[in-house]
Amino acid sequence: MSGVKHGLEAHGEPDLKRQANDTREKGVAYLKKEYILVDSGSSRSIAEYNDEEEAGAEDRPGLEAQGDGRRKGKGKGRNKKDRGQNKNRDLRQVKEAKQLCPKYIQGDPTAEGAAGPVCAFGDNCRFVHNIQEYLDSKKPEIVSEAFPTCPVFETLGYCPMGFKCKFLSSHYDKDHMELFKRGTEDERKKLWDANHEVNIISGDQKFDLIKRKFPFTKTAHILDIIDSIQQEARDRINQPSANKEGDKKDEESKPATDAPQIVEREKELNERREKQRELYLQYKDTRYFAQEKKTLDFRGKKIVSPLTTVGNLPYRRLMKKLGADITYSEMALATPLIQGTNSEWALPKAHVSEYPGFGVQIACSKAWQAAKAAEALSTNCSNISEINLNSGCPIDLLYKQGSGSALLDNAARMIRCLNAMNYVSNDVPISVKIRTGTKDSHPIADTLVKRLVFETDVAAITLHGRSRQQRYTRSADWDYISKVAKSLREAESEFAESPQGKESRDGKTRIQFVGNGDIYNFEDWTNILQNDHNIDSIMVARGALIKPWIFEEIDSQQYIDKSSTERLEILKDYAKFAMDHWGTDEYGISQSRRFFCEFMSFFHRYIPMGICERFPVKLNERPPSWKGRDDLETLLGGTNVQDWIKVSELFFGKVDDSFVFLPKHKSSSFPAA
Repeated sequence: MSGVKHGLEAHGEPDLKRQANDTREKGVAYLKKEYILVDSGSSRSIAEYNDEEEAGAEDRPGLEAQGDGRRKGKGKGRNKKDRGQNKNRDLRQVKEAKQLCPKYIQGDPTAEGAAGPVCAFGDNCRFVHNIQEYLDSKKPEIVSEAFPTCPVFETLGYCPMGFKCKFLSSHYDKDHMELFKRGTEDERKKLWDANHEVNIISGDQKFDLIKRKFPFTKTAHILDIIDSIQQEARDRINQPSANKEGDKKDEESKPATDAPQIVEREKELNERREKQRELYLQYKDTRYFAQEKKTLDFRGKKIVSPLTTVGNLPYRRLMKKLGADITYSEMALATPLIQGTNSEWALPKAHVSEYPGFGVQIACSKAWQAAKAAEALSTNCSNISEINLNSGCPIDLLYKQGSGSALLDNAARMIRCLNAMNYVSNDVPISVKIRTGTKDSHPIADTLVKRLVFETDVAAITLHGRSRQQRYTRSADWDYISKVAKSLREAESEFAESPQGKESRDGKTRIQFVGNGDIYNFEDWTNILQNDHNIDSIMVARGALIKPWIFEEIDSQQYIDKSSTERLEILKDYAKFAMDHWGTDEYGISQSRRFFCEFMSFFHRYIPMGICERFPVKLNERPPSWKGRDDLETLLGGTNVQDWIKVSELFFGKVDDSFVFLPKHKSSSFPAA
């Protein structure tokens, strides 16, 4: 195992007691004096980090922050800026001036012996058809010691980007103007089997969604069931008041003769109501769920939280390599999924190494959205282990739409969403992620989980130990998480003794319960799971972004002080996985560099143990301005975006003038003094 390892025995009990009784300022990471910079002009200070666990979520289409960054409305805060964030970031990358036609990427389709059709647009095509003309206009290749040859060519035995590749010379015969491949076709197939991506929706399937031709048959049925139960409840509420009016008044108000249109309409309403009553009688005493689900077992599993923007496919692939058992997609919005939007259907994509153990998280506000999204996912994506309903996202725009943490204020609607998803998802289990509540003073998770036990067949519940009001500030409340876990187990025992419970859950595993919030070292992880057997596992978010080897520490049960060289190797893996995913052409390299910098906005926050005066450093502790044990360590800890771009140049070559990146938080936007 790599890295300098620090077990408890190495430092002894006295040091731990000293730390426990330390009266120094909270929130500060104390460093050894020789590593502290005293230059007041340095930009490396106790910075206000962007602690958005779902970092970048407000950059998503449909979730853009409104206005110029100033708060609207009345009150004393109306003219204050929004927490120093760069609102409305435009991170679209510039494409090539002359682009090669997709039909010519792997060679001239008109050449002798070439397969594949010629471009249907001919001379009217807006792309270049002359390969030599394209190569003459193409920007210089990437020069990188980390990747002397095309990384995708090494992964697959060929490069899908062909002539567009920025490492073209490593798989190109210039004399004959031919691309070449490595090994036999069987060997390349083995490479593809081990490295391909899954959950890719076909063009025909996407077209059916766009044109509203997708048959949401299960969704239609479950919505009828839900509607019949709601209508019966409404009738039951309205019945007493109707009786008070009396039949006499009804007779007096009724017209002598009804028009044919009214008679026909009443007939249709009566027929519809009769069908609703039949459905109600059929399902009123049952939990209307379709079929047996795959079993979820989270006990002791190492789980990476759903993370918007930074939790992309290359990052999840990196975490799988570093020991993660379960990963989740970035949060996908239900309505764009139903509409077949390309950007939204890119989110359920996963690397083959992620399955089994890959979950897709969706956000929605209504049962029909939840059902349709779940049916579309379970039908079109075969490599999904669970579908997770986001009921905890604190973003204002989602909350105002009734999704995310707004579902905490409307438990009945959340339950309808979960039940609808469960009915249509085939054998894919349904899970939910919640917060303690929407307000600090009113936690509701302990009562909510009881309703989830009695009224749903949810397979797993994840609780983030903060309220919506807290967003990601202040420490997560693990005492309350334990209280909720206990309430869940008590509710399960109570339900198991009921007639409905014996019929519904006989022989099934218990609901998996996962805690989430502020886990940054193996001691916190181990102590929680050993002391509270009601909690099955722990989900890690920012801790895995800042210290991706956290699961290695958990497995070894000791702190690991990664050297700068070892951390650079982790970044190299991420860079390679990014190019495997986004490609090695001009646009793919820009995208890879952009998301590399997004990752660095968290990764740079790691404080090397070797320079710390005490450890463990907590997630919310900030260091003074510091220097590393070598120049590379200093660079990797740089707080300025230019430092992150400089690190990216080690893998993607010199940055181009057209590259665009603006960090989410303004504290990283300005060059050092």
